[in-house]
Formats: sequence, C-alpha cells, structure tokens
Amino acid sequence: MLKMIYTLAIFFYILSSLFPVALFHNLMAIFAFLSVSCSLFYVRGPALIFGLLFLILGSFLLIFHHINPALFILAFGDMLQVLIVFALVPILSLPIQLGGYARDIQDMISQKLKRPTQLYSLTSILSYVFSSFMNLAALPITYYAIEPATCHYPILNKSRFLNRAITHGYAMPLLWAPVTPIVGVVLELTNASYTSVLPYLITLSFIGLGLDLVIGSFTSRIHQSIKSQSKQSQNETAAAIERSEQTSKRSYRFLHVIVAIFMLNICIALFEKWTPLSFLFLVSLLIIPLALCWCFILGQTRPFFTGLKDHFNHHLFKMKNQFFIFLSAGFFITTLHMTHTDQVISHWISEIVNFTGVTYFLLILPLIPLVLAFVGLHPAISLVLIAEAIHTNLAHVSPIIMTLTMLGGAIPAFLMGPYNGTLGLMSTIMNEKPTTLSNWNFIYTMVYLFVLIAGIQILLIF
Repeated sequence: MLKMIYTLAIFFYILSSLFPVALFHNLMAIFAFLSVSCSLFYVRGPALIFGLLFLILGSFLLIFHHINPALFILAFGDMLQVLIVFALVPILSLPIQLGGYARDIQDMISQKLKRPTQLYSLTSILSYVFSSFMNLAALPITYYAIEPATCHYPILNKSRFLNRAITHGYAMPLLWAPVTPIVGVVLELTNASYTSVLPYLITLSFIGLGLDLVIGSFTSRIHQSIKSQSKQSQNETAAAIERSEQTSKRSYRFLHVIVAIFMLNICIALFEKWTPLSFLFLVSLLIIPLALCWCFILGQTRPFFTGLKDHFNHHLFKMKNQFFIFLSAGFFITTLHMTHTDQVISHWISEIVNFTGVTYFLLILPLIPLVLAFVGLHPAISLVLIAEAIHTNLAHVSPIIMTLTMLGGAIPAFLMGPYNGTLGLMSTIMNEKPTTLSNWNFIYTMVYLFVLIAGIQILLIF
C-alpha cells in the first residue's frame, strides 16, 4: 500500500512537471499528503521527531494566519523533486553489479597494490568515481569491493581506514555530480547555470580529493608497521603474478564507468540548454535510459529489467523515513511562503548580514548546514529553509560564488552529520555507531572547511 502511494506521488509529480495543469498538481499534492500520513505509522527515530515538528509548525502557521483549510492538503508536494532522484539513482548500480566490476577491482588490488597507502588512495578514488553517478549506492558497492582485500594489509583499524577512504571520496562529487539531489536543489535556489558553475565545483572537488589522498596516506603510514608492510607486500605480489594477464584485461573495463559519467553529464548539459525542464527533473528522466543502454551494451538487458522490477518492489518502502521527513519539511517550507513568514526569516538574516557584512557572513554560511545536520536536518532542507532570505539579502553576490558556498558548505554535513543517509548507511554496513564515524571524519572536515572558506574569500577579492 505504502509503496503504491509513493509511486503515484512520483508519477503525478512527473506528469505535473511535463504538463503543468492544476489537476496533476492537485493529485500530486493529495498523494504527497497520503505519503506523509501513511508513513507516520512506520517511521521511527529522528526522522519521526523532526518530521512531526515540521508538520506541527506548518499547521500552526496555517491556523494562526486563518488560511483556508482546503489549502492544507495542497501545501504538500514540495521536495518531491529531491525524493525522485533518491528513488531512481540506485538503479545506476545495476550495470555495476551485472557487469562484474567489483570482481575486476579485487583482481586489480591483488595484482598491483603493495602498501596500505596505495589501497587507501584506490578506495577513495573508486568511491569518488562511483559517487559521481550513483550517489548513496556508491557506499556499499565500494565497501564490498574493497573490504575483502584489507585482510592482506597491515592496517591497525580497518573500520576507520575504510570509513575515511570511502566517505571522503564519496563526498567530493556531491559538489558537482548531476545525480546528487543537493546539486539540483542549490542550482534552482541560486539560478546558476550548471555549465557555468561546473568548472569551479569540479576544481574544489579535485582539491578535496587531493586533500584526502594526502591526509589519508599520511595517517596510514602512522598506523602501520613498516616491517610487516614490506613482508606482506612481497607475499601478495608473489601470489598475484599468475593472474597478471587476466587482471590487465579486466582493468580496462573499468573505463566503462568513466565513459558513463561523461555521457550522463553531457546529456544533462545539452538537455538543460535545449529544454525548460528543471535540473533535478532532467536527471530523473535520464537515469533509467542510461542504465538500460549500459546494460544493453553489456548484454544484460533481461537481468536489468528483473533488477528494475525488484528495485521498485523493495527500495521505495525502504525510503519511508526520507519520504516522511522531506515531504514534511516541504510542507513547512510551503506554509512559510503561504503565510509570508519567510519574510520574517529574511529580515532576521538581513540584520545578521548588516551586522557582519557580506564577507564575514559568507564565512558563516558554510557552517549552517553542518550545525543543522547535528539536529537531524538534511543539507538540502537546511539550505531551502534559508535560501529565500539569502537570495533577498545577497542578490548582488555572484550566483557562482553563492552556489560554491552553499554546495561547499553542504559537504561537511554529509561527512559529519550523524543522522543523514551517508553515515547512517555506513553505520549499517560497518556495524559502527554514526557518531563514531562522524568523529573519524573530523580532521579532514575541518581542513576541507578551511580550504573552502579561503577559496570563497579569494573569489570575492577577484
């Protein structure tokens, strides 16, 4: 039942985007309302608490301002554009699974890598590549591809090693990857063109990846025994010689992933230029065709449709927490606009900007999603809540700088927020507390924030 309601909410969102008529919009709002109402019986933990808080605050605003009760249901539906990307992005993991790329990675590791520092770098880079077009699906794929190899290296704390390498690499493409919901959300908030801001975002992304490789390699050297490393490396090299030819052939197949990433970005850039459709909606439309074409090339068309059916049968129900909190937050954001309460928030932020100045406020802005992440808010929700106020008071700031600041500020929330999907999924995979994973990411996150703030100040000067 719940799965069907979610599906219909997504279906009518797609129809209302393609054909903007009142009927489809109203049906979308009705099924969004039903999604929240029915999810209430299944959701637990922080998602339930904050979702209820959004619903109560939004309802209070509507009642206090004497809004027509008939409009209560029509206030639902915002943030569905984010949920549809969350729902569809894992489909891109099907070609990875059906193509056997994880086996190729394990063969490459056993053949070519001799030291833990090399394993760390490969893990981070793989996580970066997978995250570029699979979002959260990159975390389990990278973990299960790399984890069996860690027993062959003298690593002091394997869980900490894997968490840092995977989450740091995973977080950096969230700055620019089109399959990342936060990218589409921020682009719509700042009205920046994807193609104009992409070079800046990719540059910051590569800098972040480089920082991770340097810090991770340095940390790995500290926590390993050089003597045992040398001995293990010799054993591993000797054991892998016999498979060199097979590994060499398979390593080239990994280029398929790189080509797929480029193709997805090119298609999105072209469609964004040629059509009036929103960025997030374009991503949603392209995910299934891209995955299908990839599986067709691999000769795995029938297994793809089997996997696609299984995805919709099981994945949507697993998203009940996300549907509840995102749609509840969307309801609250809509009520802010309906009751003009957003103007009050805009006034508060205006006072802060006047007190601190634009330069110092842009130093504070990246910290807002991180702070709110520790009370359970997804960065997308945090930025949407304050976006209108920021847009009003910082309209003279370049959209490129605003996009870079907002997206760059969202990354620490993904790395350290104990209640978001990133650390929540890693916690499930690794059987570690989210707070422990958050603490392991502290040093890298602080260094990254320093680089981000310095880069923003340099752009403001020039």
